[in-house]
Amino acid sequence: MSRAKALQYYIFARLLLAPLMLWLITTLVFLLLRATPGDPVAAIYGARASAAAKAELRNQLGLDLPLWLQYVNYIGSLLSFDLGSSLTSRGQTVWEIIGKYFPATAELAILSMAIALILGITVGAIAASRPNTILDAGGRLFGIITYSIPAFWAGMLLQLIFAVQLGWFPLGTRFSLALTPPGGPTGLYTIDSILAGNLEQFLTAIHYLALPSLTLGILLSGIFERIVRVNLKQALKSDYVEAAEARGIPELRILVYHALKNALIPVITILGLILAAMLGGAVLTEVTFSWPGLGNRLYEAITLRDYPTVQGLVVFFATIVVVASIAIDILNAYIDPRIRY
Repeated sequence: MSRAKALQYYIFARLLLAPLMLWLITTLVFLLLRATPGDPVAAIYGARASAAAKAELRNQLGLDLPLWLQYVNYIGSLLSFDLGSSLTSRGQTVWEIIGKYFPATAELAILSMAIALILGITVGAIAASRPNTILDAGGRLFGIITYSIPAFWAGMLLQLIFAVQLGWFPLGTRFSLALTPPGGPTGLYTIDSILAGNLEQFLTAIHYLALPSLTLGILLSGIFERIVRVNLKQALKSDYVEAAEARGIPELRILVYHALKNALIPVITILGLILAAMLGGAVLTEVTFSWPGLGNRLYEAITLRDYPTVQGLVVFFATIVVVASIAIDILNAYIDPRIRY
């Protein structure tokens, strides 16, 4: 079987498995939410509401139906791309919540990923190019520390130092209340301010975005550092690097254009896993920094036992991870000719 044909079969199999993965995730979330203690009606009305009022609301929400019927109704809604409506934000659908809060999460994730890639690849390349030196040991230490530190702890520590003590960065919001936030098609303040040609809005958006994105980016950079350092060390011992050295090619050119190019292939392979880790880290980072994104909204929905919102947002996040993983696998197969499926 040719490589192109094998790749086609692989893509087809992944596309078939994607709905199964999403179904398993949604089913698990559905069951876990209803197995945990607490009553969403009590969370909405509070302890002082009458039993009749609670029973009426339970009937309106369909929570008085048997569990299997609630599940059937839920799956039927998903198949029609209906994620439901929030229990705690009356009249607001889950799609409206996604449209309102996801741009803030996307902006945080994009800048954090850029920081993680630049910092992780740079530190990993420096450490690998100087094996058995203090730079190599420092690279190892950097990878271990950034990989193991909890996001919420790092966020609180950096807020205490750079926002509270030094006053360099703002806290608790996405944009200055004294200024009009950028309005535009993307919902990303940095992009919309550039499209509008407003430098003040752009610098303000970067100022508010800097500390949470640096926190998440630095923590995730350790994963890239470890992968780049290990693979680059192996690449620097390969025959083509020795041949390049024998031809008198400068060391920096060999490192960047020969060894590092091949060492970055495994980075592309794990980008899907990094994306999943970033979404999980974004939830903790958004809660810690009170960042008005979708992760923070998910945390609030879990606290208030808002079943439809939690289920809808988890399905949305899971879909992003599944689609991104498939796309990265296909891209990796085209980039690396050694891969066979």
